[in-house]
Amino acid sequence: MPTTSNTPNSMLPAWQSLLGRRQKAKDTPLRALFEQDPERFQKYSLKVQNILLDYSKNPIDDDTLADLIKLAHEVGLEDWRDRMFRGDKINPTENRAVLHTALRNRSNTPVIVDGVNVMESVNNELKRMRQFVNAVRKGHWRGHSGKKITDVVNIGVGGSDLGPRMVTQALKPQADDRISVHFISNVDGVEIAETLRSLNPERVLFVVASKTFTTSETMTNAETARNWLMASAFDHEAVAKHFVAVSSNQKAVKAFGIDGKNIFNMWDWVGGRFSLWSAIGLPIALKIGFKGFEEMLTGAHEMDLHFRDQPFEKNAPVLLALTTLWNSTFLGCQTQAILPYDWPLQRFAAYLQQAEMESNGKSVDREGNQVPYATGSIIWGQLGIDGQHAFYQYLHQGNTIVPADFIGSVASSTPVLGHHDKLMSNFFAQTEALMNGITAEEVRADLEAQGLPEEQIKKLIPHKVHPGNRPTNTILLDELDPHSLGALIALYEHKLFVLGIIWDICSFDQWGVELGKTLAKGILPELQNSKVSEHHDGSTRNLIHYYIDQRKAMLNESE
Repeated sequence: MPTTSNTPNSMLPAWQSLLGRRQKAKDTPLRALFEQDPERFQKYSLKVQNILLDYSKNPIDDDTLADLIKLAHEVGLEDWRDRMFRGDKINPTENRAVLHTALRNRSNTPVIVDGVNVMESVNNELKRMRQFVNAVRKGHWRGHSGKKITDVVNIGVGGSDLGPRMVTQALKPQADDRISVHFISNVDGVEIAETLRSLNPERVLFVVASKTFTTSETMTNAETARNWLMASAFDHEAVAKHFVAVSSNQKAVKAFGIDGKNIFNMWDWVGGRFSLWSAIGLPIALKIGFKGFEEMLTGAHEMDLHFRDQPFEKNAPVLLALTTLWNSTFLGCQTQAILPYDWPLQRFAAYLQQAEMESNGKSVDREGNQVPYATGSIIWGQLGIDGQHAFYQYLHQGNTIVPADFIGSVASSTPVLGHHDKLMSNFFAQTEALMNGITAEEVRADLEAQGLPEEQIKKLIPHKVHPGNRPTNTILLDELDPHSLGALIALYEHKLFVLGIIWDICSFDQWGVELGKTLAKGILPELQNSKVSEHHDGSTRNLIHYYIDQRKAMLNESE
């Protein structure tokens, strides 16, 4: 039964029952849970499509899991889930539907928003994308001088960059060499200068991705790219053959010089961090081909159907969310590590960082009231092997417990003799070590077996003890390909949705990114005119003065 606005979720019966279970969970080591129940893996794992989720190495038992599932029912998760899929406006602060699932709705079932079936426009854009991608990849779309396009440069920031950049990297082993894809997101001029330096302007296609076509960083980079092209082409008409846009602001795009036929649509019911399934994914399709892009959509759609139709007890996104909820809100773990043991997924942690922290980094509920519990997790991570030689020391022996998701594949996307088994031996060893640790008695036995003297053994024991009891999830793909990657991304999208519902927050706005951007607009003319407002605080005012004075001094020295 859904909770009402005047009944905080933290007062629901299941929430209160979970509070009572915290101490037992903290007092019971994970290795003891496996000793008590050797069948934990069979009970606390499931396979969806070609993805295995093992959540057995979390401090849960049958009673805790039952309460977590009961809580999902009490907050009305089924109703919220159904409302999202059918196009209700569940983003209250912007009065918008949340329909990234419609972008990959391969079943093509109608989705009605404001009386209109949005699938018609979605399918139309997919058709346009397919035609465009095929034209570029086959060499039919040519630049202003008649040469084939060999390089695509995506200009965007946030969701217009992180998703396409991550996926393009992840699926590089499945791609051919027809098109090289580059990304520019940072307004620091170093990035665009370094990216353009080696490119031939006659063979470059720019994709400018901005829903409003006013985002400062994106438009600054787009203008610089246009100037770079014009400096070579000496013809303003070249813009029409070397620029396309993904935006909902057609007027601004056309004013920039991009032909109206080269504008791909965005909808207000798709948030940036959920938009790679739309024309924001053009760089992906241009790199791997449109067939591969469609396979990714299919994988995500199949995960959507699983999330929509399966009971919570057998629902991978729900169970993944509930383990995070238990570890964070109830057991006090503030961060979560994302650790892929799959080299192509090297940017997956950065992608999830935005997806989860921008979505659930909130402190008020849907009604604007302060929530009395911890929401969101600090998401961070790195490729597993690299992390082992960087921060795993902290994971194993630090005072802070960091739950971690380990992501790997049964088969390598690029097999090299002798490599994958060594990689995966580390993958399995790390979750086992984090769970079990090693006791003082076990350390002593090992050191004695080495024949070390007693005095040295006593000194080494406290340094070699690993407390263990570090929770992990293991996500094991059969193979990293477009289909499984689509499913994996959708798994995490639905996970953060579930968490947002249970925390009673709006996961689909991002007002927290606006304040700094607004202030920056006011500071920019101060830097350009060397006139600093007295309305700044003492630190900011003096920092701006220092910047302006040092810049002048450095310019004078260089003259």
